[in-house]
Order: sequence, then structure tokens, then C-alpha cells
Amino acid sequence: MKESKNISRTRAQESSAAIEKMYITMRHLFSRGFYKPMGVSGDSLREALLTLRPEIYGNIADEKVELKGLLYVIERLPMGIEECRYINLTSDEGYSKSHFQPIIPPKRRRNCYRIDDEQMNIEITRGRSDIYDILTHLTFIFIESHKIKNRVLLDDNGEVSRDWLKLEEAVLKNEYLTLVEKEIAISHAANILGRSFEDVLEIYDDFGSDEVPDRFLHIIFWLGKLAIEEVVNNNKRTITFSPILRERLGHHIHGEIWATNIKEVLKENHLLERPIHVISANMHSVMNSIFAKSALKASFKGKTDFEIFEELSRPTANGHRTTVIETALEHGMLFLPESEGANIDVQIFDTAKIDWSKTSFPNANFGDQNPVLIVMDYAFGEQAYETVDELLKPYKKHVHLQVESVSIMGKAGILEGGKGDIMIPNAHINEGTADNYYFENELTAEMFQGNGIGVYEGAMVTVLGTSLQNRDLLKFFHESTWGVIGLEMEGSHYQKAIQSASKIRKSIPKDVKVRYAYYASDNPLETGSTLASGGLGTTGVKPTYLITIKILEQIFNIK
Repeated sequence: MKESKNISRTRAQESSAAIEKMYITMRHLFSRGFYKPMGVSGDSLREALLTLRPEIYGNIADEKVELKGLLYVIERLPMGIEECRYINLTSDEGYSKSHFQPIIPPKRRRNCYRIDDEQMNIEITRGRSDIYDILTHLTFIFIESHKIKNRVLLDDNGEVSRDWLKLEEAVLKNEYLTLVEKEIAISHAANILGRSFEDVLEIYDDFGSDEVPDRFLHIIFWLGKLAIEEVVNNNKRTITFSPILRERLGHHIHGEIWATNIKEVLKENHLLERPIHVISANMHSVMNSIFAKSALKASFKGKTDFEIFEELSRPTANGHRTTVIETALEHGMLFLPESEGANIDVQIFDTAKIDWSKTSFPNANFGDQNPVLIVMDYAFGEQAYETVDELLKPYKKHVHLQVESVSIMGKAGILEGGKGDIMIPNAHINEGTADNYYFENELTAEMFQGNGIGVYEGAMVTVLGTSLQNRDLLKFFHESTWGVIGLEMEGSHYQKAIQSASKIRKSIPKDVKVRYAYYASDNPLETGSTLASGGLGTTGVKPTYLITIKILEQIFNIK
């Protein structure tokens, strides 16, 4: 048993060192301005990722191609990136004013532009975490592309296998495949990938869309083709960082514009001097918690609040969602769509304009002054510090915001329990540094007991990227004296901004209340329960709204 623990600890240390190596390497490559991922300059990044073997990337170290990990990554990168030898990371440099049409990945909000047949530009407006996310994903797909190359390239002169020629024939046909043609192509692709026909068939449609149903074959072909080009013709894929991006990164340019816009709207609506409660959440739970029951009472007679929330989460509920939004806009809600590159929408609620007797909170008690709620959509990693730091600064250097509370509600990985459970942190540990943030959380585990959902309380680790975590390191965090209950990407960055504003800059009250609560999107310690295994579906509805309602009850002084 003792020997087993020592081995486990060694693997955790190796994983920790690999994450630190990746972090340092990515910052070095960014400063350098360019690198070739499968060349000498990309060695450190590849080696670190293969040492780490993150759970989300599945069998990255095996010879066979990892399908679920590939799907997870492809959904977060722009369509067509597999065809591009040149990937250019840029700041917001005016491409939105050109003829180039933005390509937005389905699972990650970022603007990308296909410049020509060989080049894809990806806009970075959410800080370094966005760069880490992209570089990690690209390193993964390039490693997988060389697995494909190894199975089809018969010699260094470019001779390829029959399976590859048949796959090429199906892809370059540029027509919709019949069922017979599709299954023949899948058979050849399965041989190339080292997977069974059934494995490929099971995940095939998840890669496709109505416009490109056979996208899976295109991705495999182009990844392999460019990998073959790298070996046979030395045409290495290259990642570059634009000079303007390198100049702007870290200077809060997008966060400052975003925060100033919010304060201007507050000023225009005479809300700047009122008590303010900042909530980081999604764009539906606060609005629905307040208005859904009254707005939809004719449509959902006899249904409980949570049954209504579940109905609103269904894809077929667009009409009902529109009704709730219209009701909210008529009763004190202002909506600020993202327009300055931060990719964070905002809702502002003027509680003085809400008839609380017609809401789900008829006992709301605000005393002399009706507060203002600022609900901001989720930030991404280090962007949490940039945006909240700028938001909590005084308006035009002399008008201090009367921020009474900052509440953070989000989803995170859990290390004990399962999807849909709730985590209540009392500290955030910043992975890879000595930064630890302890705080008094206004929310407690007891508040969520008795709802049929597991509730866990303790420290949480703020990680460099969810795609970099592996089981050994997380097990160490959980089972050691740290006692970590979960992992996420923003917590310590939010707390750093709050503590700076309240304790050092004194731009907001020193006794500002903080609330943190997360619902579990995955358990990376359980095989088959990582983020790559799929979304929460309706499992996330109850914990999302339980957390939202507890936050609002405290803001509304409801006992």
C-alpha cells in the first residue's frame, strides 16, 4: 500500500511539473511570436501534454486515435481549421469590418476568420486563458494527426495505404454520400484510426451538421493530409501571434471598454448612486427566477417554479423564453449585448421598476433604497480578473460604486459526487502558483440540504485550463490535506479582483459580501464522466436555479 501511494504521489508531481512546463512554454512561444507545433519549437508542448495525459483527451498516448477527445476539441475550434497550415492568433483588428465572415465554434464564443485556403485567424479577446485553451487543443489535434499519418504513410517518399486512397476518394468527391458510400468510407477510416467500425459509426453523426453531414471524414482526411505533408515535403504547420495581440495582451483593453460601457448605462439611467449587487451567472436564471412564473402563468397553470424552469430549458421553448424576456424588459431590465470584444453579455435590473407582488419574490425587502442587479455572463479563466477588476473601479476615477455584494454562480468539475451536485467553496487555490484566497462565503452547504442533490463544502482549485487536468493530480488535491472538492477556471481570479478593490484600492466597501456556488458539470476522477462525455442536459436545471434563488433571497433580504 505504501509503495502504491508513493507511485501515485510521483505521478501527481509529474503531472504538476507538466502543467507548469506547459504554462511556461506557452508564454515563451507567445513572446517569441510564432512556432511550429510538430517541429523542434513545439517539442516541449507536445512532451508535456503527453506526460500529463489529461482525462479530457482520453487515450492521447495510445497509437489509436482518440475520438471523444477529438469531438470535444473540434466543437471548440472553427470549422475548417483542420485544412489550415497557418493559424494566426490576433487581437480584435478590424476583420469584422471586412468581407470575411466570422466563424464561431459551436461550444466556444470566439470570432474566427478563414483568410484563404491555408490560413485561419482566431481573435483573442478574453485574455491568456483563451490562448492556453487554443494552443492545448491544437497540440492535441496535431498529435492525433500524426497518429493518422503513422498508419497510412508506408514510406518517406509519400506512398500511402489503400485505406487512405479510398478515404481520399470519398472526401474529394465533394458530394453527399449515400448510405453505402458512407459505410464503405467509415470502414476505411476505422482501419486508419485503429478503431472498430462500431466505434466510428457511434460518434460519426456528432461531428456532422445539416450542411456537412460527413464532416468526420473531412476532418480525418485533412488532419492526415497535412501531417503527411509535414513529413514528406517538410511543409510544417505554423502558429503565429500577431504583433498587435502581443502588444495588447494583459492591458485590460477589452475589459475596460466593457466595464465603462456598463457604467455609462448606469449613469444614463440614474442608477450609478444606488446599491449594486454584481452576479456572475448565465443570461437566463436570474431573469427567469424573477419573471418566469408571472409571465407564463397562463401557459403553465399548476406547474411549480422548477417545472417551469425545466420547460424553459428545452430546445422547443423559444416562444416562452421570448415572452419572459419581453416581460423583463418591460419591468426594469436592460440588456447590454456584447459589442466590445469581451464576449460577455450583461443584464441590468432596476428593482424599483419591478412589481414584486407579481413575481416569485413577493416578500422582497429593500429598505430605503432599491438596489441594482448587474448580471454578467460567464468570464473565461483569467478574463474574470480583467472584467471584474475594471467593473469595480470608480466611474471616471471619482464616483465610487456602492457595491454591496458579488455573487459567482457557475459550473465546475467535482471530485466527490456526480453531475448536478452542488459545491460551496470557502477558499480558492490557484494551481501552479502559491496564491491562495480564503473568504467568508455568505452561502453555506446547509442552505441546500434536503433538495435531493448532493452538497459539498471545502476548498476549490482554480486551474490553468480544464483540458489540462489528469486523474493523478486531481486525486492528490482531493485526498491530501488540501481537501479540494472541485476544480474550475475563474474563482481565484474573481476573488483577486474583489480583494484588490475592497482591501487595497478601497473603491468598493470593505465589508462587501461574497457568494460562491457551483454545480457539477463532470467528475474527472470517474471514467466516462469527464467533460468529453457530453453535457448536463436537464440535470443542470435544478442546481442552477437552486443556487440562483438562494443568492437572490439573500440580496432581497428574504428570511
